[in-house]
Amino acid sequence: MNANNGMFCRGSCQPPLQLANSMRSDPNPAALPQITVRNLQRTVPINVGDLEKFAAKALRACLRLRKREPTDLTRLSKIFVWLVSDRRMASLHRQFLNQTGPTDVLTFQHGEIFISVETARRHARVFGNSLARELRLYIVHGLLHLHGFDDRNRVDSREMERMQKRILTAANAKR
Repeated sequence: MNANNGMFCRGSCQPPLQLANSMRSDPNPAALPQITVRNLQRTVPINVGDLEKFAAKALRACLRLRKREPTDLTRLSKIFVWLVSDRRMASLHRQFLNQTGPTDVLTFQHGEIFISVETARRHARVFGNSLARELRLYIVHGLLHLHGFDDRNRVDSREMERMQKRILTAANAKR
């Protein structure tokens, strides 16, 4: 991923799907957010069950990264990973970031991570990854954005890449 991908929407960006109950009402840091993966595209076959299991492990690994301040990830009660088509992603990209074309990942601070499966498939081929690994990387990328990591400059991008590798290793470990 480069600094132009994996956009994170802050401030005035409202999530495409309103998640009124996604913020925790209780400040109990021990309660893990519920993470759900849903496939909204029909072009590329996806094993949603495996991705959801991975996402739960990645979420736990991300939360083990201590942050000085509370983050969106520590305050959320629900996180939704939406697997979408390039067409839908391009629409979201235009609507919320005023940029044309699809991107790989869009993360909204209210707990929604949108992943373009078609873009993931193209990037997997380019980078020599499996589609499953590429999708896992995007889930981790979105979770790290929710946990306060950013990739807008070179230094932050390197730190985020380092954390992505760490989380991928931890979440892929047999347990």
